[in-house]
Amino acid sequence: MDILRRRLAFVACAVLTAVIIGTTGFVFIAGYPLIDAIYMALMTITTVGYMEVHPLTTAGRIFNMFFMLIGASTLFLAIGAVTQTVIELEFNKFFERRRTKRMIDKLRDHYIVCGFGRVGRNAAAELGRAGVPFIILERNEAKVEAAMRSGLIAALGDATLDSNLRGVGIDLARGLIATLATDADNLFLVLSAKTLNPKLQISARVLEEEAEHKLRRAGADTVLAPYMITGSRLAQAILRPHVVQFLDFATIGLDDVGIEQVRVNEGSKCVAKSLGDLQIRREVGVIVLGIRRANGEMIFNPDASATVDGGDYLIAMGGTEQLRQLEQLLEVRG
Repeated sequence: MDILRRRLAFVACAVLTAVIIGTTGFVFIAGYPLIDAIYMALMTITTVGYMEVHPLTTAGRIFNMFFMLIGASTLFLAIGAVTQTVIELEFNKFFERRRTKRMIDKLRDHYIVCGFGRVGRNAAAELGRAGVPFIILERNEAKVEAAMRSGLIAALGDATLDSNLRGVGIDLARGLIATLATDADNLFLVLSAKTLNPKLQISARVLEEEAEHKLRRAGADTVLAPYMITGSRLAQAILRPHVVQFLDFATIGLDDVGIEQVRVNEGSKCVAKSLGDLQIRREVGVIVLGIRRANGEMIFNPDASATVDGGDYLIAMGGTEQLRQLEQLLEVRG
């Protein structure tokens, strides 16, 4: 669109310059009144009929011959520039759609961000920092173009339509983030997404508090209200600033420190062993903050006697490399 605007501006300047040249010539060389001179200049450039408003002198005819060439050249230049721009834009859109389609076809275990407003942009940024594959589905073309200019994979379409969800590979996706403009749209999206992929992990944004339970019943695993979170966060930052700062370092991954959930594979050699036996702190240098059992039970600050089973998740804090080593440890089969 920037190219189109620049070329249209160039065409407008060229036409305006030609009109000024023609008007000036007809006024000072042919002796026409200003309005008649503008009329003659426009009629000459556009080639819409031709009849002299007033008889031309010899000097006026000579000027008009040259101006006819200028006017015709300007007209053809304008038509050519606009046509070239439109064709280029259509070709670019065609090849961009093909490129996006190829990238979508390669996605597996990816995340879908529905909506690219303020919340959606921040969600996409967090997924980008985590290094996981994801795609943005947005109905606003300008927002899709902005996402693609930032190097993100984005598709144009209404996220409440099943065809568009299938188009971004929802059947192969791992999770979906619903950040559409209204609770009604998010509710419809969650219902559609859960129907198309029952195993999908869904996180949804809610605006009205009473809509939260509806989204959960529709299939959303996590429902968050940005305004409530922001208010709570501001209060916590005043009451417990050091705790908030510590959590920022841990959860956002600042200074190479992060909190991660690591799954224990069913066939891992760590299954049925206690944390004391595994010596995770000594072996890889991470701190186990909690255990999320396969049945949903959450154990906070587990002691050394706590055992791990296949399907459990260890909530651990440590450096990026340390957390990677923990993943490898829990994946190794016995």
